[in-house]
Amino acid sequence: MMQTRHNWTKEEILAIYNKPLMELLYEAATVHREYHDPNTVQVSTLLSIKTGGCPEDCGYCPQAARYHTNVDGNDLMSVQQVKAQALRAKSSGSSRVCMGAAWRNVKDGPEFDQVLEMVRTINKLDMEVCCTLGMVTENQAKRLAEAGLYAYNHNLDTSEEYYKEVISTRGYEDRLQTIENVRKTNVTVCSGGIIGMGESAEDRAGMLVALSTLNPQPESVPINALVAVEGTPMEDQKPVEIWEMIRMVATTRIIMPQTQVRLSAGRTEMSREGQAMCFFSGANSIFAGDKLLTTPNPDVNEDMALFKQLGLNPQKAFVKAPQPETVDAENSQFTARGEKPKWSRPGHVIERNEAAKEKGKLVSKD
Repeated sequence: MMQTRHNWTKEEILAIYNKPLMELLYEAATVHREYHDPNTVQVSTLLSIKTGGCPEDCGYCPQAARYHTNVDGNDLMSVQQVKAQALRAKSSGSSRVCMGAAWRNVKDGPEFDQVLEMVRTINKLDMEVCCTLGMVTENQAKRLAEAGLYAYNHNLDTSEEYYKEVISTRGYEDRLQTIENVRKTNVTVCSGGIIGMGESAEDRAGMLVALSTLNPQPESVPINALVAVEGTPMEDQKPVEIWEMIRMVATTRIIMPQTQVRLSAGRTEMSREGQAMCFFSGANSIFAGDKLLTTPNPDVNEDMALFKQLGLNPQKAFVKAPQPETVDAENSQFTARGEKPKWSRPGHVIERNEAAKEKGKLVSKD
């Protein structure tokens, strides 16, 4: 097996990304088979436990309160609602439930306590539990770990340079700090990004530099294709071609050989043949279910039919890392500190984000 490197340069990654496609596919597939079972794919179900009303200005996100996107918001789901959804996901073949809340960052209090109870409940169902809740402090990460969290998702989204064209309400360093805080626990890291936001190939390589130079590298890297939602600043972005997704998956597989590469948002626009090529070139994880937070996703029955055609099998839970122990709330060693961390607010102006915000105001008045 090749040794995992943590010193990839942008030039090296671009050279891989731009290889003749057949050569790129062959190299990626070879690496994939060295580290993973090529006929096994990890299946996750993404559940929006709190939708809409986010104070951030992420240019791709229909949950940002400042844009008018017809997303129906909802308050935090109950533990019993989440348990019912988890059991449904498990019966459909998912080994992991990923819970997303439209928060800028975690705040200590009753809602976070409720999320911790959700984590305990799902882990006791012998399913992997992932959360994406925004920025977290070290103590909050330890509380999640103690509850039985398996993975924490916090995407870098894009390169540090292009990030400034996408988001103005939080800094790139905040994302890296959150990953560092999670790394101080036994929780695995899930972090990737989105292509198709208007970034260059150099930006895609820059994001992979940021991810691959982390030590250890993330255990899971989602590769999302932008789903352009009406009302967001990126509503007019053209969909990425399948070849771009295949190149991105293959490049990620080569430079992060032990990572599970997740084929994420945008699969509804991909043919079965295109998805098959992504699996061949190193993707070994997907989100199942008819919705990813607020955007469409293939029906789980469609996915299982595709798996059958390709001879793929869903991965069982806790194959890559052992099941965490759950400590019940009354026995917890870590308690709320009421922290008020100084997460950054860069404050620069992104013209298309501001234009979408003003457009949203006009639509709301009508």
